[in-house]
Amino acid sequence: MMMRAYAEDYLSDVVETQGKLFDFVAQEFPDKDTEEFIKTYMKSNTRKSIDEAQAYVNTMDCKELWEYFLKTEQYTLKNGEGLKGFMPDWIGEFYAYYQWYYNIPSAEVVQKVPIDFLKKAYYGLHDLELDLAVKKVGEE
Repeated sequence: MMMRAYAEDYLSDVVETQGKLFDFVAQEFPDKDTEEFIKTYMKSNTRKSIDEAQAYVNTMDCKELWEYFLKTEQYTLKNGEGLKGFMPDWIGEFYAYYQWYYNIPSAEVVQKVPIDFLKKAYYGLHDLELDLAVKKVGEE
């Protein structure tokens, strides 16, 4: 049995919250670069805390996590284009599950599975159950 990143009890919350977070940024700030935010977030200390299952961060809702991220990382959104539709939510969920399933640092997930790849693969993968999509990508 493979070691997972943290207790499965947290998994659905982390997956859902990260999806909502990416979606929130894309919806609320359509003139800002969602992809740049996602890359920064995935490599951040905030996300590292989630990898390490720090309960305080793992149990935050989307808005709390956003505020915490801005404060902790001293982050400002960059101008650019927001991702549209359901894609940011799905990418957030995909990355969260992928990180947990393969137990690799979130910072490495965006290198292993670049956003550009997910944008192209989205139409073929987003209808699958999340665990199947993650296993399918992981095999490549």
